[in-house]
Amino acid sequence: MPAHRHTRALRHRDRWPAALCVLVAGLTHVPLIPDHLEEAPYVGALFIALAVVALGLAAALVLHDSSLVWALVVAVMGAAVIAFPVSRTIGLPQMPDDVGNWFGEAMGLPAITAETLAAAIGTTVLVRPRRHRPAVAAPRRLG
Repeated sequence: MPAHRHTRALRHRDRWPAALCVLVAGLTHVPLIPDHLEEAPYVGALFIALAVVALGLAAALVLHDSSLVWALVVAVMGAAVIAFPVSRTIGLPQMPDDVGNWFGEAMGLPAITAETLAAAIGTTVLVRPRRHRPAVAAPRRLG
C-alpha cells in the first residue's frame, strides 16, 4: 500500500537546521521549569510539555520529516512564539511580574529566536511547491 502523501518522508534539506532550532527551543525552557512550577504550576507543566514535544519533533524531523511533522513543528513553535508576547503584554494568570519584562529571562531571546526560525523554516517547507521529478525518464516516442 503506498504511503499517504502527508506521512511520506520528504527528506528536505532544511530538516537538520529546523531540528536544531526545535531542540534549542525546547531545551531553553528546561531551566525555567522549577521556578514556574512554583509560581504558576500550569506554566511549568506547559514548559515540561514543550520540552518533551520539542525533543520528539526534533527526532521526527531528522528520522521522518513528513508534511504532518512539519505542520506540527509550525503549530507548536508558532504557539510558543505567540505565548511570549502575550505573557509580556496582557499577561498570564499567576504571572503578573512578566508583563513588560521583555528581557528579564536570560533564555527568552534564544527561545523566541529558535521558535521563530523553526516555525519559519517549517512554513517555507510546507508552502513552497515541490517539483515532481519522474523516477525514470519516459521513453521517447518515435514518429
